[in-house]
Amino acid sequence: MAESTENTLKLAIPKGSLEGPTIDLLEKAGYEVYVSSRGLRPASNDSELDLYLIRAQEVARYIDQGFIDCGITGLDWASEFADNLVDLAELPYSRATPRPTHWVLVVPEDSAIRKPEDLQGKRIATEGVAITKRYLESKGIQAEVEFSWGATEVKVPDLVDAIVDVTETGSSIRANKLRIVDTLLTSFPHFYASKAAAADPWKKQKMERLTLLLKAALEARDKVGLKMNLPEDKLPALLELLPAMRRPTVSKLSEDGWVAVETVIGEKVVRDIIPTLKELGAEGIIEYPLNKIVP
Repeated sequence: MAESTENTLKLAIPKGSLEGPTIDLLEKAGYEVYVSSRGLRPASNDSELDLYLIRAQEVARYIDQGFIDCGITGLDWASEFADNLVDLAELPYSRATPRPTHWVLVVPEDSAIRKPEDLQGKRIATEGVAITKRYLESKGIQAEVEFSWGATEVKVPDLVDAIVDVTETGSSIRANKLRIVDTLLTSFPHFYASKAAAADPWKKQKMERLTLLLKAALEARDKVGLKMNLPEDKLPALLELLPAMRRPTVSKLSEDGWVAVETVIGEKVVRDIIPTLKELGAEGIIEYPLNKIVP
């Protein structure tokens, strides 16, 4: 690894369900992260980064208190400290899918609770106590909110009247014969910084470069590069066919009547389009992975 440097940026990686996807994203952006089985201080191939592995629920608080410069955590967990943080980028990825997470109010399928106002005087279990209390306050509803350490779905209806839980697809809710009454909050991870770090010229530039690469890695998600040689007279047909990000790059080949074509395309489209390209007369078709796309 590289030798230490005077300038360092203290960066928090969310420990828990976002840990793996976040480390994968950092690696796509060019930052290899090394996490030991028990350690909470990962190493990386960038000596200017001082990494911390912190629960997603605590990242915003430690940034707010000035213990770390910046970090990645969900909008949901940072909302309580939003006024004291600098939101540098939304990063649209999640635990298991590219979809955002949703904090939802859930009851059993046969519950008499049909709307949020029906929660008046009821009991709710959730890991997101602050999120739930703010939601109830915004609607003028008085209800008892208790912290849940997990397995929240099993607590209704015997222990509580309703729960507030996180879901991406809703499959677990349906599997447990529960029903969504309302959505409290929709959340993607964000890259947050302290105001002090954002005011420091070196740290500000470091964070801007880091977020640029992270967004570029997300932009390249589910996309591949595609290049081929093609008879020049087939180029108009190709341009009509190709669902490219932009017009493809076209270059003349040394052999008359042929061109080289290169473009970026959705990975799921490739399997359907390659046989068609071959029918157009394309040769030397190459598909290659992409790590980053900078618009």
